[in-house]
Amino acid sequence: MPSLQNKIALVTGAAVGFGQAFAQRFAQDGAHVVLVDIKPCDETAKMVEAAGREAMPVICDITSEEAVGYLAMEVDRRFGCCDILVNNAGIYPIQPFDQITFADWRRVMALNLDAVFLTAKAFMPGMKRRGWGRVINISSSTFNVVASGYTHYIASKGGVVGLTRALATEFGNDGVTVNAVAPSLTRTPGTEGRQPRAGRESMDEEFLALANLQAIKRVQVPSDLAGVVSFLASDDAAFMTGQTIYVDGGMVRV
Repeated sequence: MPSLQNKIALVTGAAVGFGQAFAQRFAQDGAHVVLVDIKPCDETAKMVEAAGREAMPVICDITSEEAVGYLAMEVDRRFGCCDILVNNAGIYPIQPFDQITFADWRRVMALNLDAVFLTAKAFMPGMKRRGWGRVINISSSTFNVVASGYTHYIASKGGVVGLTRALATEFGNDGVTVNAVAPSLTRTPGTEGRQPRAGRESMDEEFLALANLQAIKRVQVPSDLAGVVSFLASDDAAFMTGQTIYVDGGMVRV
């Protein structure tokens, strides 16, 4: 029997990239999947349904407390619960610190950190009542491998690590685990379409330059994280909480 048979998983940022890979893996492992994004998740929904599971695509601004509250009501109406919460949605603009405005700072914090707080507030109490739940937050190896031009991003992802540890402590005796996964720069539609850092002629050059700093010298792709996220959602990881797992080809070696 699949390891997540009939669990209800909710993935933010599910339209493409990491979120799409996580949703597809959850469906293959037997879970029904709530697909949350500000863009339509039609392609991801087809992947979930092709695996024989139910998909619930929802367009939602998870930086809005009101919108997340409505999302929680809709998930409860459809499935009755949320067993697995994956906070994956995020943005990663490149800006030198002296060019970052407070509005820029707040925009990054709102999606990368505030939204994690809001979804946790909405769904973790139900997990606590049922005595079972998994929360998996996507951080970043940039928190340990600090590069210039990412001050607001690195700060937000450091906040995700801190929030993960705090929530793990709060819910440790309630059957709810909270862990973080930290990837390196990954080839996704979002990263392929951005401007390379100064000194790089293309994103391909940037991908390869970073890959050469890793122990495993190839460019990371979303499926590299899917198995780890699935493991953290399973009963096999029931005694693991408050951890940040680096899945970055050995960029960070601790």
